[in-house]
Amino acid sequence: MPYDLTNRLVIGVASSALFDLTESDGVFRTQGEDEYRRYQEDNIDDALEPGVAFPFIKRLLSLNQLAPEGEPPYVEVVILSKNDPDTGLRVMRSVSHHELAITRAVFMQGRSPHKFMPAFDMALFLSANQSDVAKAVGEGHAAGQVLDTSSVNDESDDLRIAFDFDGVLADDSSERVMQESGLEAFHHHEVAHLEDPLPTGLLRDLLAGINRIQRREEELRRSDPSYRIRVHVALVTARNAPSHERAIRSLKAWGVTVNDAFFLGGVDKAGVLKILKPHIFFDDQASHLVAASKVVPSVHVPFGVTNEKLPTATSPEPIVVLTVDEIAVDQDYPLGMEMSASIEEVSA
Repeated sequence: MPYDLTNRLVIGVASSALFDLTESDGVFRTQGEDEYRRYQEDNIDDALEPGVAFPFIKRLLSLNQLAPEGEPPYVEVVILSKNDPDTGLRVMRSVSHHELAITRAVFMQGRSPHKFMPAFDMALFLSANQSDVAKAVGEGHAAGQVLDTSSVNDESDDLRIAFDFDGVLADDSSERVMQESGLEAFHHHEVAHLEDPLPTGLLRDLLAGINRIQRREEELRRSDPSYRIRVHVALVTARNAPSHERAIRSLKAWGVTVNDAFFLGGVDKAGVLKILKPHIFFDDQASHLVAASKVVPSVHVPFGVTNEKLPTATSPEPIVVLTVDEIAVDQDYPLGMEMSASIEEVSA
């Protein structure tokens, strides 16, 4: 029988998100494809160092320990890489070295593998390649660009996740009101539509998958009051009263929950995130991530009205990317080098 991924939380991750490819990328950029191939072969037994998404992925996979004996794991992680199978060997050996329970992979020489997300029922694709993520989002897939950011890797086995709301868990319909008509009109609109749940955003299903694991933790705590909850989810949003209520009601209508909510009303999110210390934070607005990425691992979800200047699935290559401080050019390389991106490479 086929291996059934139904009701699993399946994450696709590029090697650029999982590992630090700085040295490999340098070889490719300065010495070319042939030397890059030799470099990867010569260093095949030298494990790649952890990248920005590594703590998140490792902790997520550790939650499979919570599955009752004889039941399938809650989480599956699949490598989705633009490396070819030969150069991808070092990636898989690094996976084994770091004892990550990842056995499935897709290697597409120089091409983005995001189109295979539906075949694995994936709830999320993480990559450092801005154009790959933009294409995936443009085709309606849940994807995020892992930024070259601060790392949070404590000694506990906790998993802390933080989400923005509009453009991430919800669609951008309310954000469009804000952008087109201003804050006062936005609050008026949200109060007027208080009883109407917002349409779901790209990462609602990711939260639903996390919630399934949290329900298992609640079962364990009911049977053993000494059990310590490991998974914590927070909402960190620029919304404040009176627009906060529609967000809470929408979450409830979608059948998902968060443990904590921060309605900041324009206060810089970085201050909260520095104390909260999530292992990953998702936001659709690059302007919010400038400060946030300096204190926690951050992911840009290029969805909706605040990202309409970003390249889409139909953009020509090379892609001109509007940056915070300057203009950069994002090229696709023959072997799909997947270098981590800094916030300066994301459109403000």
